[in-house]
Amino acid sequence: MTEQADPILYSFRRCPYAMRARLALKVGGLRCELREIKLSAKPDAMLAASPKGTVPVLVMPGGEVIDESIDIMRRALALHDPEGWLDRDDRSLIALNDEDFKRDLDRYKYPERQDADPSYHRDSGLGFLRELESRLMQSDQLCGAARGIADAAIFPFVRQFAAVDREWFDGVPLPRLKTWLDGHLSSDLFAAIMVRPRPWAPGDVAIAF
Repeated sequence: MTEQADPILYSFRRCPYAMRARLALKVGGLRCELREIKLSAKPDAMLAASPKGTVPVLVMPGGEVIDESIDIMRRALALHDPEGWLDRDDRSLIALNDEDFKRDLDRYKYPERQDADPSYHRDSGLGFLRELESRLMQSDQLCGAARGIADAAIFPFVRQFAAVDREWFDGVPLPRLKTWLDGHLSSDLFAAIMVRPRPWAPGDVAIAF
């Protein structure tokens, strides 16, 4: 059996969890084989590696499977962290994003799925954005002057929240947050992780990421 040369990353371009995993992998320089998936036709190889069927999934050459995005980020940065992202961490803030803010985001964006009041969850999510705004009044990034893991873990979700009703978001007085978000979205790093590969199928030529 041929040994797997590089880690394999199963990803979906627009998923914020997959985005943040790709951000850490790219900044850390961990070469992977990128396998873009269709959510409506998840490949058997991905489901065999991680039966829960969510992205991202990182399959290491030795067979280890990492299928939580924040764990992929921390593993990649533990191997190589040229910008010192792990020095600018806030586990509590990331947990608040992943739990309360993500719950509000889902119910704001897809109220019909949860029989939810989108205005309530928009306002609740706004509370988290105001907390970020307060932090960004003290420094350019969430944990200091330079970008770190906290920024990369959170901004893909703020991006999604902002896009639900852009006119409303543009009218909310969050100047520091908007500058911060625009800076990440216009960065070379973000452009590099938003490539548009076609969905992977067995037998395809490997796409290096």
